[in-house]
Amino acid sequence: RRMAARRALKAVLVDLNGTLHIEDSAVPGAQEALKRQMLWPICLCSSPVRLRSASVTIRFVTNTTKECKRELLERLTKLGFDIAENEIFTSLTAARNLLEQKQVRPLLLVDDKALPDFTGVATDDPNAVVIGLAPEHFHYEMMNRAFRLILDGAPLIAIHKARYFKKKDGLALGPGPFVTGLEYATDTKATVVGKPEKTFFLEALRGTDCNPEDAVMIGDDCRDDVGGAQKAGMRGILVRTGKYRPADEDKINPAPYLTCENFPEAVEHILEHLL
Repeated sequence: RRMAARRALKAVLVDLNGTLHIEDSAVPGAQEALKRQMLWPICLCSSPVRLRSASVTIRFVTNTTKECKRELLERLTKLGFDIAENEIFTSLTAARNLLEQKQVRPLLLVDDKALPDFTGVATDDPNAVVIGLAPEHFHYEMMNRAFRLILDGAPLIAIHKARYFKKKDGLALGPGPFVTGLEYATDTKATVVGKPEKTFFLEALRGTDCNPEDAVMIGDDCRDDVGGAQKAGMRGILVRTGKYRPADEDKINPAPYLTCENFPEAVEHILEHLL
């Protein structure tokens, strides 16, 4: 199998919502798995191993568009996660980079809490449409405004096209169905910037001195996290938390490199078998 060749692991990419936390609740044991001393099971020495102190770069990669990076970091810090802002790579960052490259003025269909990540981007007289998760904007008048802009030639940019995501009270619609509706109505295709796009994963690795073959991605979304990472050349570990549903691992080809119960179990596998 393609994944069988052993290579020294240099980077671990970790999804956030559904993998480390669900809204304001951490996945049990996730903070400890990130920072706690973890022993090699066959280690004859007394020195413990931590994911943090292992010789790997860690990046937290997320499609979340519900809040800006600063608020996301505050949420994670309150939950007890030891994460630095420069370790987080979001689809909002990728979307902003694309807007600056294209030099367009977007109609921003994103949550108000995400707007700080677009500070300084001109939005007057929009000539592009950007869609994230924005339940308060997904009403007929706003969608019709976006529809007319796209008909007039404005590019449609999807921060991501997730079908659904996990909330405390159950699964909830993601932006994907609304993006797809606009694609259908306008007979056009959106440019997607977040997971599962290959460019997103490569951007996340930028500056890490790491090739995709030397990285592993851990996430709860079989298609966007694991399938996207594996198409980019990485190994993908699927966790059975968050949005995971039974038999999700059968939805992609090739299948996930590994399926684990949760993030701590995925970390254990990495420490035991990939380093």
